[in-house]
Amino acid sequence: MIDGFGKEIQTVWNIGVFGTNLGEIFQAMGIFLLFIFARRIFFRTTMKSLKRLAKKTQTDVDDQVIAALEHPLEFAFVVIGLYFAGQFVTLSDTAIHLLAQLVRSLIALTLFWAIYRVVDPLSALFDRAIGLFGSESMHETVKGFFVKLVKAIIVCMGIAAIFQEWGFNVAAVLGSLGLVGMAVALGAQDFIANMFAGLTIFLDRLFEKGNWIKTPDVEGNVEAIGFRATKVRQFDKALVTIPNSKLASEALINFSRMTQRRIYWRIGVEYRTTKEQLGGIITDLRDYLHSNPDFETDPAKAKTFVYLDSFGASSVDILLYCFTKTTVWGEWLAVKEHLAYKIKDIVEGHGSGFAFPSTSLYVETLPFGTPEPFSLPKSDSPAPSP
Repeated sequence: MIDGFGKEIQTVWNIGVFGTNLGEIFQAMGIFLLFIFARRIFFRTTMKSLKRLAKKTQTDVDDQVIAALEHPLEFAFVVIGLYFAGQFVTLSDTAIHLLAQLVRSLIALTLFWAIYRVVDPLSALFDRAIGLFGSESMHETVKGFFVKLVKAIIVCMGIAAIFQEWGFNVAAVLGSLGLVGMAVALGAQDFIANMFAGLTIFLDRLFEKGNWIKTPDVEGNVEAIGFRATKVRQFDKALVTIPNSKLASEALINFSRMTQRRIYWRIGVEYRTTKEQLGGIITDLRDYLHSNPDFETDPAKAKTFVYLDSFGASSVDILLYCFTKTTVWGEWLAVKEHLAYKIKDIVEGHGSGFAFPSTSLYVETLPFGTPEPFSLPKSDSPAPSP
């Protein structure tokens, strides 16, 4: 009886699972676990050595590339272990074919995964072209756009490679989708228009991340520029998402592109101000603007005007038109405040004052008739003699 039971065990061992010997299955599992163990040794020795060498270099690109390849390399040991484990198992032709397709698909997945992850570190090489885009923020915006585009292409290529391993004719599928693509394009024409508008924004450099812009609908700082839309943070901290096609087709003011910032005032002084006082006020204002380094008085860069402008209803108006060198709002406000104090000192220093709106009323007829004449009371006593 014991011999018979032993034969049954041997039969089960030989038949195994799906006709595969249990010994081969355990042997394949051992080989697979061996590669998993080898992965730990590899990362504890080789990868640590590579990281130490990368830290000694002057650039951070190699450190980032090694960090990006870490997870794909871990998965590569799994794929290699699966391949070698399959070589020690007796399989049917169909199973061998399926295993080969699976391994090739996993290899394609690993390769495209690694390429996808190294796009971000290698995008640092794009920094050499920073001069082509005028500013660092514009450079970062353009770089982010192209990084997203390259990643999308890599994902599409990876999916196509995996599908092709499983017998899908990718070219035929794409060709058969032509008519469907036309229908989709008609339905997604707004999306396509926004994508082309986004490309126009990049190429024409209408604005960039961090710019202060104003449109008929929104005003604020650009927070992000995407394929389809741009996000603008308003000054009340609300986030507005605007389609790129709308931004590219309507009037847009980019305040961040100002070279200088303007101050445009009309200073109204009292009508009692004499000609000499007016001349002194205007001369002192001109001298202050040209002597203050906060103001741009170079005629080639900005115009500066201080002139007697007009006779208003309640004041004699002096035109003050000048530009500050700073375009930062807070700094501009401080310069403008100092200018206002100086104007007050100059006007009052010349003995004049600021006019305010007033109305003169001339009455031709009184609403209650003619008033009674006022007469002195009569006295009974005789008038004194001279």
